[in-house]
Parts: sequence; C-alpha cells; structure tokens
Amino acid sequence: MARNEYAPKKKSRNGNRSDRGRSERTEKRQRPAREHLERTETQEVVDFVFGRHAVVEALQTPDRVNRVFIQEGTSGRDAAKVIELAREKGIQVQTVPKTKIEDLVGNAVHQGLVASIAAYEYADLEDVFKKAEEKGEDPFIVILDGVEDPHNLGSILRTADATGVHGIIIPKRRSASLTATVAKASTGAIEHVPVVRVTNLTQTIEQLKARGVWVFGTDMNGTDYRKWNTSGPLAIVMGNEGKGVSRIVKESVDEMVTIPMVGHVQSLNASVASALMMYEVFRNRSI
Repeated sequence: MARNEYAPKKKSRNGNRSDRGRSERTEKRQRPAREHLERTETQEVVDFVFGRHAVVEALQTPDRVNRVFIQEGTSGRDAAKVIELAREKGIQVQTVPKTKIEDLVGNAVHQGLVASIAAYEYADLEDVFKKAEEKGEDPFIVILDGVEDPHNLGSILRTADATGVHGIIIPKRRSASLTATVAKASTGAIEHVPVVRVTNLTQTIEQLKARGVWVFGTDMNGTDYRKWNTSGPLAIVMGNEGKGVSRIVKESVDEMVTIPMVGHVQSLNASVASALMMYEVFRNRSI
C-alpha cells in the first residue's frame, strides 16, 4: 500500500535443393503451430502460437493473448490483417528482429508472426457471478489496479482462496499475468480462484455497479476499514505497489476506505494490504 494507495469519494454507505534440404523443410512444415517453452531465467511458462492462421485464430479469444510479435520486414495482407485485428482487440504489437522470433519458436515456419498467450486460462466475468450464485453468497470480488509483481499476485490469490473471494479482476496492461511464478506463489490457489483479465478497468467497474455491486477503492484517506460496511455484493480495488489506485479508477468507485497506520513507514506491501481487506470482509460475513 503506497502513500496514496489506500479518500472519501462520492456516496458513502457507511532455399536448398538437396534431399537433405527437402527433408529439413518437410520436417519444419510438419511441426505443430504451437510451442510451449519454459523461460528458465524467470521460471515463467509461456505459450506461443505462430504462423498466420494460428495467430489469427488466437486473436479470436483475445483475453489469452499477451502480445503479438511481428518480424522486421514482414509485410503483405497477412501481416496487415494480424496487426489490424490485434489493435482492434487492444493487444500490443511489437516489431522485432528475426533473431528474437527464432528465440521464441526456434526454426518453426512462423511466417514472421508470433503471439504470446497466457499459460493459464482466464475466466469470464460471468464465471465470477456464477461461482457466487452456486455458493448462495453475495459476490465478493477483488480488483487489482496495476499489481505488477507476480509474487504479490500469487500471494493475493492464496489469500483470496482462503477468504472466499469469488474472483479477481486484472487489467491486460500494467499487471502481472498468470504464469508459473504466480502459480507457485499461490500454492495451488490459481486453480480455484477465477481470474478475469479485462481491457478497461473503469468500464468493468461500471458493469459491476450496474449489477448491484458496490465498488470500494483503497487510499490513505477514506473510511477506516474497521468501520467498513461489507454487507451485500462488493468489490474492493487494490492499487499498484508504488502508485496506488489510479486517478481514473478512484473517480469510478463508490467509496474509499483506508487502513490506518501509526508507524514511520506509511505504506504496506500490496499483498499484505489486500489480505487485511479480504479478511475484514471474511470476518464480517462470518459473524
């Protein structure tokens, strides 16, 4: 929790021709259009799809696509279509040298087009509401506004599972994604807590409010979280490790809450602050 992370706002509720060359080319063509690689330097598992058809198909389910790589000099209708589709879906496109493409997918026939996709599948917002309904509970959602440390995300998932959170929402950009590092830090909770990845947090917040969910932000100024009315459907927004909740998100929430502190360091780690907020909801709902 950064200094400005956790202020009351709004309403308040409380080419070779040889046989060998032909053989090599045939082997390349027979390789599947998908690679699963482990990046040992970060211990993060990443999936890649490559080639025009595979990349276009991946872009049909954009929630799983992290980024599109296009080899320098790649042009034509295929590349133009991929670029247009990626930008339409709000997915970052990066032009890279051939050596980078080969680092990602080796000698596969990639046509200069590669997409990085999530190694773990994301849920839909509807899945979160369905989980709450199946348990006969009011929806309890955590929204992470730019939490970029994968260990923090994993720890938050672990606490979310322990406190009965029905789902976590993260943005596509400025956020840790679901990786092996996150999975390890979550000690398996990644398999039990739905994670929804969205393009626009403020639009998602408006969707939640339209469905009767009260959305709370966290900041240094606001209602003391110990006096926080946690009844009914709610979502709590936790901010970036350094900058806190972004201004535009603050303007979208119903009310701000704060964690009071008396020490010299007026901030908490994002996963620690999130744990306090989640356990406060859990405590109130268990009474």
